[in-house]
Amino acid sequence: MVSETLKVQAGSKFVLSKRDPADRDGLPTDKAARNALTAQLGEKLKGLQDRFAAEKKTKLLLVLQGMDTSGKDGTVKAVFDTVNPLGIRVAPFKAPTELELAHDYLWRVHAEVPQKGEIVVFNRSHYEDVLITRVHGWIDADEVLRRIAHINDFERMLTETGTVIIKCMLHISKDEQAKRLEQRRTDPVKQYKFNVGDLEERKYWDKYMTAYEEAIRATSTLHAPWYIIPANSNSARNAFVAQLLADTLEAINPQFPKPTQDLSKLVVI
Repeated sequence: MVSETLKVQAGSKFVLSKRDPADRDGLPTDKAARNALTAQLGEKLKGLQDRFAAEKKTKLLLVLQGMDTSGKDGTVKAVFDTVNPLGIRVAPFKAPTELELAHDYLWRVHAEVPQKGEIVVFNRSHYEDVLITRVHGWIDADEVLRRIAHINDFERMLTETGTVIIKCMLHISKDEQAKRLEQRRTDPVKQYKFNVGDLEERKYWDKYMTAYEEAIRATSTLHAPWYIIPANSNSARNAFVAQLLADTLEAINPQFPKPTQDLSKLVVI
């Protein structure tokens, strides 16, 4: 499976710089063909999700993390284009509100986890609390370690109570981010996305890469693995994530429930 080549093995000495953000291994070389593959996988996901939602047995959580412009929104739009919207929910995590800050940092996250038969996508996630907080020195090294332990315990609790967790880092290069930010600055259709603050965050690129690498290495577990998704190409990124989801749902193998009564004796008049 393509997804296995993207996985960060639990306990491995993962090095982010060794993962190529432009990798397209296992995918068609042509962009149109990659888009066609994503559409084909979308149809497969549609059928799998219908069964998944009807069975109401398992919960599925997809975590999307990545630097600004890595394509979290675009991934959701492309991968779930044909999926029944009643069975999927997207939870975006932005700067915490005053109410959220008054609670522990996982409080707002736990409230958004999926229920049985539901697929939930975290657009950013609880990992922001060991990424941006660390990069800007809002928490110290000891607190980072405590939070890593909290996150591992939290995810283990979710998996032990029926949640399948897929964590994806949408991995782009610094040069690719520069191109995308420039497109946002100059393209009238994309200017609404441009945020001057993104230029400030870009100055911390190396610190973010270190924070990502160490967080991923410490939290890629057998029950909640990380996948490094090459994202310099939007079409490759979408195809990789769609394939990963299809592989996961096929492994779950959801089934339509059997009727609770003998329908053969009923007559519709």
